[in-house]
Amino acid sequence: MAALVWDGTRLMRPENPDSAQQRVVLDALPVLVFMERGGVVVYANAEARHEMGIEGEWQERPVDDVLWGLLPGTAEPRTKLTGSKRGSPFHATLACKNGRMTPVEGTHCILDGEERESVIIAQVTGRERAPKSGLMDDVLASLPEAVAIVYGSKVLYTNPAFTRIFGYAAEDVSGGDLRELLVPETRLYEHSMLQKAVDEQGQASVETVRFNNKGDLVDVALQMSALQVNGGKAGYVFTFRDISERKQVEAKLQHDAMHDVLTGLPNRALFSDRLKLAMSRRERRTNQGCAVFFLDLDRFKQINDNLGHAAGDTLLIAIGERLLRVLRPHDTAARMGGDEFAVLVENIMSVADLDAVAQRILAELDRPFEVLGHQLQVMTSLGIALAGDDHQTPEEVIQDADVAMYRAKQDGGHRYAIFDRHMEVQVTSQQELERELRDLVASRDFVYWYQPIYRLSNGRLEGFESLLRRKMPTGALESFRDMLPVADDTGLSISLGRDSIESACSQVLEWDRRMPGNGMVISVNLSRRQFYQEEMVAQLKKTIVSARIDPSRLLLEVSEGTLNESPDKALAVLQRMVDCGVRIAMDNFGAALGSLNHLVRLPIDMVKLDAKITASVTGTGSQPALVESLIHVCRAAGVQLLAHGIETQGHLRILQEMGCELGQGYFLAPPVDAKQAEYLAAHNGRTAAFTDR
Repeated sequence: MAALVWDGTRLMRPENPDSAQQRVVLDALPVLVFMERGGVVVYANAEARHEMGIEGEWQERPVDDVLWGLLPGTAEPRTKLTGSKRGSPFHATLACKNGRMTPVEGTHCILDGEERESVIIAQVTGRERAPKSGLMDDVLASLPEAVAIVYGSKVLYTNPAFTRIFGYAAEDVSGGDLRELLVPETRLYEHSMLQKAVDEQGQASVETVRFNNKGDLVDVALQMSALQVNGGKAGYVFTFRDISERKQVEAKLQHDAMHDVLTGLPNRALFSDRLKLAMSRRERRTNQGCAVFFLDLDRFKQINDNLGHAAGDTLLIAIGERLLRVLRPHDTAARMGGDEFAVLVENIMSVADLDAVAQRILAELDRPFEVLGHQLQVMTSLGIALAGDDHQTPEEVIQDADVAMYRAKQDGGHRYAIFDRHMEVQVTSQQELERELRDLVASRDFVYWYQPIYRLSNGRLEGFESLLRRKMPTGALESFRDMLPVADDTGLSISLGRDSIESACSQVLEWDRRMPGNGMVISVNLSRRQFYQEEMVAQLKKTIVSARIDPSRLLLEVSEGTLNESPDKALAVLQRMVDCGVRIAMDNFGAALGSLNHLVRLPIDMVKLDAKITASVTGTGSQPALVESLIHVCRAAGVQLLAHGIETQGHLRILQEMGCELGQGYFLAPPVDAKQAEYLAAHNGRTAAFTDR
C-alpha cells in the first residue's frame, strides 16, 4: 500500500513507499483502522485484528466479508465512491473469528474517489475508547498537551487533553480534517507554511490561535512534527498547549504598560506612538494636519489639599470620561501624568478647526462635577500645537503644546492658547524665573524688611509690614513682587508664607525683649494658595503658641480678590484665624471692585486701600469722593482703614483731611531692615513727612 502525504494542496503517493513504516504507526493507534481500495480491505491495524481475533499479518478481504452494511456501494469495485471530505459516519457489523458479529460505529473517510481509496476508523458500539495497555497509549492519555495524530489529512487519534482544550470528543474529530475543524481562515497560510517547514526540517512550532467547538479562539503553542518510523515520515503529530491564561496576563501587562492605571486612558508612551503615526500620515496628506491639545487643571492641588486624594482621583477619572465623550472615535485622549491630559486630533484643516475643538473641550469640562458629595467647578488651561515641518519628533509637538498651555495659565487660566515661536521665548523666561525661585527658596537667599505703618493724624508709628527681599549675587536686595505669582502657581508660596509668619512672630518676641511694652504690630501677607490650604490655621496656631506672643500683635493681610474667590469658604477660614487671636486686614481693597458687604459680613479688623485707589485722591471727578465715602463706611463698620501707597505730600494732606486713620508709603518711610525698624520703634519713628506740617 502506498503512503499518502498531504503537501498543502493535494495528496501525493511517494515512490517506493516503505509500507512497514505505515504499519508501525497504524498498529500503535487505539482505534480500529481499515485501509480500503477498490472494495477490498487491504490492511487492518493491530487493534482491528485483535478485535476480530486474527493473529499474524492481515490478508486482503472484500469489504463485505469484514464489515456488513458499511455504506451502499462500498463492495462494488467499479462504483465511484462519494462522500464529504470530513468523512461519513456509519454503523455496521464487524465479522469476527468463530462467527462472532460485533456492532461497530465510526467514520468512513474517502481519500480518492476515482481510485476507490478510503480509510475506515471505527470502535465497538457502546464501548468507551479504552486503549490497550501500552506505554505509548498511557503517555498520550496522561499528557497535559492536546495531541492529534493525522494520516494524510484525516485525524486518526486525539487524546483526552484535546477534548479538554478544544471541546471536541474523539468521535467528533475522528476522520475529520484539522484545518477545517480548528484553523481560522486567516491562519490557513500559516498552517501551510508550518507543514512545509515540517517536510523540510522535521518539525515546526508557533504561538497562534485555533477554534474550539464553540467557535471561540483559543491561544495555543502549536508544535507540528513528522511522525518518523524507521527513518522515514509516515504522518504528522500535532501537539497543542493552551496558553490562554499566559496570553491574558501578557495582554494585561502590555495594556498596563501603555495605559494610565487610574483613568484607563493611554499614557504618555502610547500617546507618543499614536502621534508618531499621525505625523507620518500627515506627511502623505499635506492638506490635512494633526494637533496636540495639552490640558492642565487650574488649582487641582487645592482640591487634593481640601478634599483629599480620593476626591482628586475621582475627579481625574471623570475628566477622562468627559474627554472621551467629546472626541471622535479616531482621536486619542491620554493622561500624561498628575493633572495633565493630552488630546491628539487628526484631519485638522484650519485654525478654525483648532478653535472649535478647544471650545468643545472647555465647554464640556466647564460643567460642574459631582465628586464624593461635592459639586466642583473645574477650570482648565489648554495649550494647542499644530504639528509642522519643523517638528521632527512627537515630543517636540507635545513640548510646544505644553508651552502654549503654560502661556494660557499665565494669562489667567481657564482659556486656551495656540503655540507660536514668540510664545516659546516668553514661557521659557517664565520657567527660568520659576527655577530661580526654587533655588532661592532651597538656599534661603532672602531676608525680611519692614515698611512702617503710621497713624496719619499724629504721625505715630503703629507697626510694620513684613516684606520679602531676595539677595542678589551682587549683594543688592530686590523685591519679590515679580516672583509672587510664580510662587503661588507652583505652591512655593505656602512654605514662604509659613516662614514669613514664623519670622514675624520671632521678630515680635525679639522686640518685646529689647523694648518692653512697645506694642508694635507686624503685618504679613498671605497668598491665595496659603490662605486656602487646609493645614494653614493649625500651623498658624502652633506657631503662635510656640513663639509665646500676644496673637493680636500679628496682622494677617488677605487680598480682596482671594476673599471674592469663595466668600463662604473664606468666611470659615477667617473665623478660624480670628479664633487664634490674630487680626485680619483686607488687602488691595477696591482693586477687584469687591462688595462692600465684606466689611460687615467678614471678621475683618482693617482694610488696606489699593495703591491705585490711594493715588486717585489727588485726581478729579468722583474718585476722591469715593475714597472719602469708603473712609466713612469703614469708620461706621468699626474697621480701620489704611491707605497703601502714599507717595506725595498731596496724598498725605488730602487723606488726613478726609480722616483716614492709617497709612504707609515711600513718602512716609521706605522699607528698612530689622535693626533700623527696631531703632524707629524705640524712638517713636516720627518722620519728616509729619514734622514738616
